[in-house]
Amino acid sequence: MLIQENIDISSLNSFGCKAFAKYFCIVKRKDEVDDAISWSKHQNLPFLILGGGSNILFTKDYEGLVIKMELKGIHLVKETSSEIFINVGAGENWHLLVKYCVQKSWGGIENLSLIPGTVGAAPIQNIGAYGVEVKDTVTQITAYDTQLQQWINLQNAECHFGYRNSLFKQQKNKYIITEVQFCLQKQPKLHIDYGAIREVLHKKQIKQPSIEAISDAVIAIRTEKMPDPNKLGNAGSFFKNPTVTIEHYEQLKTMHPDLVAFPISNTEYKLAAGWLIEQAGWKGKRIGSVGCYEKQALVIVNYAKATGTEIVNFSEEIIQSVQTKFGIQLEREVNLV
Repeated sequence: MLIQENIDISSLNSFGCKAFAKYFCIVKRKDEVDDAISWSKHQNLPFLILGGGSNILFTKDYEGLVIKMELKGIHLVKETSSEIFINVGAGENWHLLVKYCVQKSWGGIENLSLIPGTVGAAPIQNIGAYGVEVKDTVTQITAYDTQLQQWINLQNAECHFGYRNSLFKQQKNKYIITEVQFCLQKQPKLHIDYGAIREVLHKKQIKQPSIEAISDAVIAIRTEKMPDPNKLGNAGSFFKNPTVTIEHYEQLKTMHPDLVAFPISNTEYKLAAGWLIEQAGWKGKRIGSVGCYEKQALVIVNYAKATGTEIVNFSEEIIQSVQTKFGIQLEREVNLV
């Protein structure tokens, strides 16, 4: 394993913000994880795990060891009459995994098509879209415990999954995910309740959709409203959708009849952060090199060569604006470094 010094990591984050890693290495095998962590501990340096760089914002150079995860492989573990179990390396591209499973007619993650990032990063954030979260299909995670410096297997319940949350996010840098096991379905329950998906299927006159049709619909929706990070720097949704009590929701609904929200339990509603931001006047707004995407207010974009600090400051103005107008505190989904 090669440890490099003073490496430009601007191209390794989807915002394209200028940043350097004091030390940098690429991990392609499990044993190299232990080597990298042991090296950083011996040097008394912090470390940062980097996957696809699609959910991170660098506000400065990193004065430690950046570990780029590139463990690959998709392996069939077992198969039953109704289910398929696969182990997937943390460095695999998430969308390519979804495409692979759709081509095999293995259902469960088709609604998560075109989400940027790697397989190893997916459980950390518990990525979700159109009524599906990755926790719905994860059965086991293989991870390296950096404190005990040993390998462990964590079952789904041990991962403490929540909305855009998990054990791995709560205990940052304690665990390094190297492999994720998924349980996929041969006759999956299809999730087409979201209006946008139904609308696309209706336009295509698809009455009995396949998982491929659903995946294609999601790709069409995301392509229409999300900018390509290869052309316009961004990290997808910058903010989480805030959760409120049903009482708070009803108060807001009285004051704002067009409020966009979804019930998530008998006691809570999830508010559409994009709608809140748009109503606060930010959709399509630009300050210098930073702006809210014209088609989706939830996405902050780097139009030119904005620094991470400029993007954070822009997001802070949005947070304050939404707080003033609605009394709602937005929380960033993107990780700041």
